[in-house]
Amino acid sequence: MDNERFEAGKKAMEELFSKEVRKGMEGMKDISPDLWDMIVSFGFGDLYSRDSLSLSQREIVTLTTLITQGAFDQLKVHLQAALNVGLSKEEIIEVIIHCAGYVGFPKAVQAMGIAGEVFKENG
Repeated sequence: MDNERFEAGKKAMEELFSKEVRKGMEGMKDISPDLWDMIVSFGFGDLYSRDSLSLSQREIVTLTTLITQGAFDQLKVHLQAALNVGLSKEEIIEVIIHCAGYVGFPKAVQAMGIAGEVFKENG
């Protein structure tokens, strides 16, 4: 484990995710410490910690790719992260609408339903 990369990843995760979500994610280290290290060090330490895009811009990319893949369990967590780093409800809705033209209405409709749940949970 590269401690500098891992610590940068932990810092990014603290900005993106609530303590509760991070605790849930940490369950991965009990199943596969190696995958956990890769997620934190590479996913958040290397990718999310780069300088050229803000965290909110990175979340737009992440939301789009998750919708494209139909990765709806992860989408819910990243919708919350997008709100945490400053994306507005209107911006998130617009991202989902824009995706409809590229990924199809079924995925966009499912994503919008999940977004509605997240918005409701956040008041």
